[in-house]
Amino acid sequence: MKEFSQLEVFEKRWEELNQKLFDPDVAADTQKYSETMKELSEITPIVEKYKEYKTAVQSETEAKQMLAEESDEEMREMLSDEIRTSAQNIEKAREELKILLIPKDPNDDKSVIVEIRAGAGGEEAALFCATLYRMYSMYAEKKGFKTEFVGANETELGGYREISFMVNGNGAYSRLKFESGVHRVQRVPDTESQGRIHTSTATVAVLPEADEVELDIDTKDLKIDTFRSSGAGGQHINKTSSAIRITHLPTGMVVESQDQRSQFQNKDKAMKVLKSRLLAQKQEAQSSAIAAERKAQVGTGERNERIRTYNYPQSRVTDHRIGLTLYKIDSIVNGDLDEIIDALITAKRAEDLNEQ
Repeated sequence: MKEFSQLEVFEKRWEELNQKLFDPDVAADTQKYSETMKELSEITPIVEKYKEYKTAVQSETEAKQMLAEESDEEMREMLSDEIRTSAQNIEKAREELKILLIPKDPNDDKSVIVEIRAGAGGEEAALFCATLYRMYSMYAEKKGFKTEFVGANETELGGYREISFMVNGNGAYSRLKFESGVHRVQRVPDTESQGRIHTSTATVAVLPEADEVELDIDTKDLKIDTFRSSGAGGQHINKTSSAIRITHLPTGMVVESQDQRSQFQNKDKAMKVLKSRLLAQKQEAQSSAIAAERKAQVGTGERNERIRTYNYPQSRVTDHRIGLTLYKIDSIVNGDLDEIIDALITAKRAEDLNEQ
């Protein structure tokens, strides 16, 4: 059991946390109780699997000792079967422990801000942005997440040159983080009279929502403007100058929010987007400095690289990072993304295991 002997620390901590839950001071303090429960929920799967592993090792050891002293053939056969079963259980628990011990992405539990921008393809690319927005909105609903519209630049045909929205819910980033990159669509546009297939692209950026403690922005570095809403903002559009545009002067980064009726609400939402963008920029710079060659996503993960193709004539969706092809485009664009996302998570875990 030496290979996992360090897990005794987890087991001891697990026992301490369980005792803390019965401490009246902890029970009376909402924050302490919440922090204790969170840490307990994080290490419980590891501790439980480690106990399974130890039980299997002990069973194998005891069966081997008994076999060495046993002369009855029937009993020896039973003990041999027990040793084989225990060995299988040990190997299974060992592999599962390796996966559980992969360092968790600290952003996984966070809500996210999703930004979709039209790429090559003109109006068809803008319509594809609308398709992706609908797909992610439906997926979020299926997972019990809540979406909030932030802002958009809408076209006359109902597409978007760009659109941003929030997906709120525990674990939203863990499910959506692999969506960042270039998405390609191949289909016959409604505007195409001769039935020719067009290829268009859109870029998707998924940003973990920044915590207040992670990023401090000096108000002197901000330029805040108001303007009238336009696009998917509701009946109050163009009646009041409630939309907000925030420019971060040191970086030149510009964020707009036009969904809410009040300037205060739009400013609050725009600040969330700005902080998340700046945090992502900061983390990307840190990652590059630490290991320029480290892959940030499954496959190469470069944002300027095509990650997925949606081919309507063949009803085909292909994720190029893992070579996965599914012939059910209708269900996928209606929000059934779990099969793709689960495959990407599995591939990422396998990659992490190979690097250990």
